[in-house]
Amino acid sequence: MLAPARAQSPDTLALPQIDVAGTGGSLTAPSVPELRRTLERTVGSVAFVDAETIQNRYANTLRDVLKDVPGVYVQERYGQELRLSVRGSGIARGFHLRGLELLQDGIPLNLADGSGDFYQVDPLALRAVEVYKGGNALSFGATTLGGAINFVTPTAHTAFAPTILRIDGGSFNTIRENVQVSRIAGPADLLVNGTITNSDGYRIHDTQRTQNFNANLGYVLAPGVETRFYTGLYLTDQKLPGALTLRQALTDPTRANPAAVSGNQSRKVETERIANRTSFLLDVGKLDIDSWAIHKSLYHPIFQVIDQDGWTYGVSPHWAGTFEVGGFRNETLLGLRAFAGQNSALQFLNLAGSRGAQTRNTLQSASSYEAYGENRFWFLPDVALMTGAKLFSANRTYSDKGGLPLNPAAQFANRTYEGVNPKLGLLWQVRPDLQVFGDVTRSADVPDFSDLVQQNLAGSTFVPLRAQRAWTAEAGARGRIGDLALDLTLYRADLRDELINFNPNAGLGIPAATFNAPRTRHQGVEAAASLDLARDLIAGGDALTLTQIWTRNDFRFVADPVFGNNRIAGIPPDVLRTVLAYTRPGFSLAPALDWVPLGPISDHANTQRVPGYALLGVQAALDLAPGVTLFVDARNLTDKRTISDIAVVVNAAALGPAGPVSFYPGTGRSVFAGVRGAF
Repeated sequence: MLAPARAQSPDTLALPQIDVAGTGGSLTAPSVPELRRTLERTVGSVAFVDAETIQNRYANTLRDVLKDVPGVYVQERYGQELRLSVRGSGIARGFHLRGLELLQDGIPLNLADGSGDFYQVDPLALRAVEVYKGGNALSFGATTLGGAINFVTPTAHTAFAPTILRIDGGSFNTIRENVQVSRIAGPADLLVNGTITNSDGYRIHDTQRTQNFNANLGYVLAPGVETRFYTGLYLTDQKLPGALTLRQALTDPTRANPAAVSGNQSRKVETERIANRTSFLLDVGKLDIDSWAIHKSLYHPIFQVIDQDGWTYGVSPHWAGTFEVGGFRNETLLGLRAFAGQNSALQFLNLAGSRGAQTRNTLQSASSYEAYGENRFWFLPDVALMTGAKLFSANRTYSDKGGLPLNPAAQFANRTYEGVNPKLGLLWQVRPDLQVFGDVTRSADVPDFSDLVQQNLAGSTFVPLRAQRAWTAEAGARGRIGDLALDLTLYRADLRDELINFNPNAGLGIPAATFNAPRTRHQGVEAAASLDLARDLIAGGDALTLTQIWTRNDFRFVADPVFGNNRIAGIPPDVLRTVLAYTRPGFSLAPALDWVPLGPISDHANTQRVPGYALLGVQAALDLAPGVTLFVDARNLTDKRTISDIAVVVNAAALGPAGPVSFYPGTGRSVFAGVRGAF
């Protein structure tokens, strides 16, 4: 029997009706409550951030947006450059992003080869953030070790107010202006958001200049048919202060690496994005058709001048619906993704930030074709069996034209990676506000061009890399029990061929600095609990809440021929955050403690560990008038010297008394304040 599902009682998690204009959402852009309900039907570990929680605090980077999400490790290197890792994804990558897919409004932001960065995500242009850890991102077609993070921008239907004006700033000569305007006119709706940020940064040679523009236009074409266009322009000019030795970072954290200054190292990015979603409400379910094109221009003086210009484009139809099978409720999602891109990648000698003699003239081409599906079969009213799988084929093609004095020989390489990633799990809806789940998923991380095109002992164009594969098992619970809200997941991932940093060694079969480790293991705990301590404590309507976030990371080699069972370096074993929040109508005060009891190991040989730390901060907000809020965000009040992130090395002890130049100091004491008006 196959028919649309009958109406269900609220406690059976029936697929909610699509919100329409005037109720906080539309066909192409659901309301925030519906986004949350959809996410919480995932069989596996997920998290949801309502952007309302960051409106009245200084949110400049994704660290400020995601720091309260268990299982997400996000640390600043400098400016907007971060380490963003979920379950140890990209742990060996000392720059940008690997093993984690970023999306905006469900549409990919990563380049076609899977690499990505964070520069085009504006925290002031968000309405919500959805975090799908590991294989739980299958609903987007993503099956990497880390999963996917979807940044949802507001529409005129979901915006906090038709007009929002904001100005904030503070330490390091920081000043930022933001404006957002949205309107609804009959079948059409429009939202425009713009942010300009200028900051000298905490360190020398750390200046940040960014301009971000986001807009979307929706139109109801017919009853049950809507289209929405998204457009964005993102300009970043970020000076790079570089890494320091451990002693330098802890004793003189504001200094810059001399090579970064003499080379005028920087990262200038111009990105333009256009995307469309057209949605059809069918007799059974809803069909969305996404398409996108991203143009990115990069001028990046570092060891050489990296000068790149490229396009990424794709299309993705996906359908989701609820129906009955033999009298049992069934929820199905089916999707396809096809995306590709070409990138002209040039390199020049770096002459104090300007182009010298050209050393590379290459073309990088990547394409991927994916089919995925997920099904939840409710064989009991409160228990669902989840099955799913993704089939993928990913190609990497590289052409080096040669013909240059410093690079005379032409080179060419082509490699295709294919596979199937299945998923199996159970979801038990214990009661309307409490769920228990368990699942097993397979992931695959395909090497990107930074991995494949390395200098190597064999002299080959592509390093002979296999795709990183993992089986991840997890179990957890989320929901509320009385005054306690909880989110708890335990997971273990057994990896084959993880992409790890090594010293090239022909005798050990390691031809390049990034190569496959035969076996590794990532396991840990992702936990958050929030307890309502008191209500109506001082005045009517006030509340006192204690929140504790804990991320446990245990990442190890397994019987490795070089490192045995050593810890994989780069991320601390425990990351804790405690927040005590007092709120009342028109006022909030929230002191917070960020605690890393034991710092991370900096090398895979496990010869060096950086100090742990505890940082104290406080946030406060006060309504000055209807719609007008003043906020203050003070950080690291004790001016603690810390290490924020590490560029992992193989053996620190082998590099002499000073050790590696691979440490990024944390930001010292800082205070930011601002005013936000919503009308």
